[in-house]
Amino acid sequence: VFQHISTDEVYGSLGEEGYFTEETPYAPHSPYSASKAASDHLVRAWHDTYALPVLITNCSNNYGPYHFPEKLIPLIIINCLGEKPLPVYGQGANVRDWLYVDDHVKALCLVNEKGESGETYNVGGHNERTNLEVVKTVCAILDGLRPRASGRYEDLIVCVKDRPGHELRGAIDSAKLMNRLGWKPEENFDSGIRKTVE
Repeated sequence: VFQHISTDEVYGSLGEEGYFTEETPYAPHSPYSASKAASDHLVRAWHDTYALPVLITNCSNNYGPYHFPEKLIPLIIINCLGEKPLPVYGQGANVRDWLYVDDHVKALCLVNEKGESGETYNVGGHNERTNLEVVKTVCAILDGLRPRASGRYEDLIVCVKDRPGHELRGAIDSAKLMNRLGWKPEENFDSGIRKTVE
């Protein structure tokens, strides 16, 4: 089986309510999300044309220990410890659903073991937070673990120009994965982010 791991960004942006399901039409807004959507379509085409056994997963934002340092959470942790500015896009109002990396890995293993060929499964953490809330949470944890000599880490936050094509809100409905395969996330955001910072 060819297991293709994709992103919720292929679905575009949500309003204040609702969730992405496996039936949500694709509406990518950036070259990155368009390339991911194209790869999903290519995988499905191999399945439909050549009967290649495939499984596709679309996940929300991952986080956890050893995350690549350019991403939001590790960047904020590293910048805090280095007493550097904490850049937040726009006003930090963009909302993401955060998925702890171990929960994602368990979902991928379960899909590989029990998923039905040709099917897509959405994997979400059910942990929606604005970017600003995420940054302030990291700052508060570090205030307790390694207090600054002068002030709080939150004082280092600076708003920067929003990136082009930045989706307002993304949130996954994992009901298919939960109901059909029995998966559920074990970490909530508070427990997962503390493990990540530590």
